[in-house]
Amino acid sequence: MKTRPIILSIAGSDSGGGAGIQADIKTISAVGGYACTAITAVTAQNTLGVRAVYPVPDEALRQQLAAVGDDLAVAAVKIGMLPTAGQVEVVASAIARYGWRQVVLDPVLVATSGDVLVQGAAAGRMADRLFGLCTLLTPNMAEAAALTGLAVADEAGMQAAAETLLGRGSRAVLVKGGHLAGERMTDWLYRSDAAGNVVRRAFSAAKVHTVHLHGTGCTLSSAIAAYLGMGYDLEAAVEAAKAYIGRAIAAAQPLGHGRGPVNHFADWE
Repeated sequence: MKTRPIILSIAGSDSGGGAGIQADIKTISAVGGYACTAITAVTAQNTLGVRAVYPVPDEALRQQLAAVGDDLAVAAVKIGMLPTAGQVEVVASAIARYGWRQVVLDPVLVATSGDVLVQGAAAGRMADRLFGLCTLLTPNMAEAAALTGLAVADEAGMQAAAETLLGRGSRAVLVKGGHLAGERMTDWLYRSDAAGNVVRRAFSAAKVHTVHLHGTGCTLSSAIAAYLGMGYDLEAAVEAAKAYIGRAIAAAQPLGHGRGPVNHFADWE
């Protein structure tokens, strides 16, 4: 029997099932990994929006991470919602303690519905403590703008933000262009090679016109982490994850009364 790589998701819980830990477990399972988790917050949300956010205490997060790290051989880590600065410190310490090397950070600041999910100090602490520990950072355009202070409204802005984030200690950045105008959606991957040179690659696809995009960022980042855990190199992991999320979006079903989730199991149907 094939052994599935263990992928750790550190993220918030979405009671609606479309994003956060729930989306990560579905995604990691669908693409061939074994999902384990550390929950950073309990949210009350559905396809219409976020009603409440309850961050877990730092010690509760620390104990979850220790329980996983002390027992399981984690092949890759996906980090999502970290609502407090204290949680950022806990996660950074765990990465250093257990030597986790394949780490994808999705800097979740605002939900698809527009609801703010992170306390103000957490974003700055994230940049200081986590960027240099991560294999890849995956901000969308709004998050890239918030993290850099730049205007990110087009591909030029996306590239400028990616270069800025590399200059602030990130090893690689994928700025997602889901909110670009037009019929093509382009993500820009910037990474530093062994010689310190900046390598750029664009991933472009036809835009799927749908409102059912809840959890797309969580899904993409956890898929990338899963593929990294399977041994893919970074560009191949991004390419495979992009193909997966494209199929999941195209097969999304109108669940609920708002922005429904993507179909994580499209390949199984």
